Amino acid sequence: MAGRKRVSGASVVALCLLLVSLVACGGGTAVDGARAQVQSLLDRRAEAVLEQDAAAYARTGTRAGFDSLRAVPLADWSYRVTALDRTGDTATASADLSYRVEGYDRSPVTTARSLRLSRDRDGHWSVDSDRPAKKSGQQLWDQGTARAVRGERSLVLGVGQPEAELRDYAELADRAVPAVSDAWGPEWSRRVVVLVPETLEGMAGLLGSPASSYRGIAAVTTGATGPGVRAPADRVIVNPDAFGLLGDSGRQIVLTHETTHVATRAHTSAATPLWLSEGFADWVGYRGGDRTPDEAAPELAYAVGRGEVPDALPDDEDFGFSGDADRLARAYEGGWMACRLIADRWGEERLGAFYRAVGAHEGRDGAVEDAMKRVLGITPEEFTAQWRQYVGDQLGDQLR
Repeated sequence: MAGRKRVSGASVVALCLLLVSLVACGGGTAVDGARAQVQSLLDRRAEAVLEQDAAAYARTGTRAGFDSLRAVPLADWSYRVTALDRTGDTATASADLSYRVEGYDRSPVTTARSLRLSRDRDGHWSVDSDRPAKKSGQQLWDQGTARAVRGERSLVLGVGQPEAELRDYAELADRAVPAVSDAWGPEWSRRVVVLVPETLEGMAGLLGSPASSYRGIAAVTTGATGPGVRAPADRVIVNPDAFGLLGDSGRQIVLTHETTHVATRAHTSAATPLWLSEGFADWVGYRGGDRTPDEAAPELAYAVGRGEVPDALPDDEDFGFSGDADRLARAYEGGWMACRLIADRWGEERLGAFYRAVGAHEGRDGAVEDAMKRVLGITPEEFTAQWRQYVGDQLGDQLR
């Protein structure tokens, strides 16, 4: 130990405190300070969006995106910084963007964003870019300047679409809303937001999925399922390529189908099988129309004509966009026939009660069984047998 000085316990404590202070000042405190500054910056940027103040928006960084969403009627727009990765005078912020469309959204849409930032010589942060986070879908205005068309009960937002085309969508949605209310009841917002991107690729971008997953699909509805009065905001997203191939009747059926998903969202849960949610939406879409069963269910009718009546109701896996178009069509048609059977034999009111009862169940196990027993007075095995007979009778008779 020769030549070494003895360090007292008090000195060790003082040294440790000094080191902790240095680490905090150079690391955690600095990061927390930068995060607070970035949050303040994004708060000002959000306020500029809501106030449509282009000058104030530009003072927070890039103007990109401001003009693209100017036509969107916003009730709320806010960012919440969830993480900040800083390197000197540059940083990447992860943030949740929440917004509500005025007059349409009861609850906000929340989406993850990634923002690149830089700091000037005076220590002020600014936004260099604002993009969807990895594995998050785009927003419509990420694809270009959004155009808005208001209907009586609808708001249609489009990119790269002429106004006349968007008005056609609004008219379809305006007719869909009362049709859905007549079938389901009035206990929903009775308003719908429709997004029309320019291409199939634009639709896929909004959904954060490959375009191949939605080729041939005319429209989908987004929104988290779950019980409660304040259902999450829904969007009907159109595939203009496939939608444009439909006739007037087909377009109306599609928009009515998707609007049904909006109406039933609060009563749709993890307990609801897809044959019921998709079948009910198709039942509402075809309700009141003049299509015969074989016209509405051509793939299932073809199978029945070959003597191949399905043994069981469609599984959730049958509804996957896997590229097997015939299997997907038979799944939708089988679900529709099941809901049509309930409406025919137990009445439309019981069909709605059955849907609500299934969605109110705590989980998938036993949900259909309990609802069938309480609402329809039948077991799943008995229902499946009746459904198979119904499919054979309805589609087989049409083919004779």
